[in-house]
Amino acid sequence: MRHLVAHRKLNRTTGHRRALRRSLVSNLIEHESIITTLPKAKEVKAFAEKLITLARHDTITARRRAIALLTERRIAAEDAEQKTIINKLFKVLGPRFADRPGGYTRIVRLAGRRLGDGTAKAVLQFVDQALASAGVRRRRLTKKALSKDSSSKPVAGQSRTEISQSTQKPQPDSQSSQTVPSDSSPQQSDTASAEA
Repeated sequence: MRHLVAHRKLNRTTGHRRALRRSLVSNLIEHESIITTLPKAKEVKAFAEKLITLARHDTITARRRAIALLTERRIAAEDAEQKTIINKLFKVLGPRFADRPGGYTRIVRLAGRRLGDGTAKAVLQFVDQALASAGVRRRRLTKKALSKDSSSKPVAGQSRTEISQSTQKPQPDSQSSQTVPSDSSPQQSDTASAEA
């Protein structure tokens, strides 16, 4: 039985599982969106959110803690030009989510399954990242959107033609929309005003 067992083993040893988690989070920070299996995405999400919470306050203690969690060894030189995962975490992602109290990532399930073992695939991405990848399932309608759709349904006693006429936008008058070009000759402007 698995009573009080918090995390998934993912059929890996402890060291392999930690290395997998670190590499997935590093790729998420670098690319801001990754495609992986659904169990791996669920397992990595909590770790990624802890790192973003650390990055909201750019202190030396928070940086050292993030370096220890990610084992990012390329941090010795603090060059602005050196593009490391820790620098992106603290310079870009931390300020981006400074006002957000949590929930920095989301998991979007993909329709297809992985070829080798048929595992469900998912996209793990930051919340403000647009759904750019093809094949991502569209989000369900909220209650507010559903209530807007239900308002266009026919009321008892109303026919469909009455509803379609009431929802159509009024057409502008064709006479009032005619304009006379400024570079036209006086004869053309006289005929245009006579037609009106």
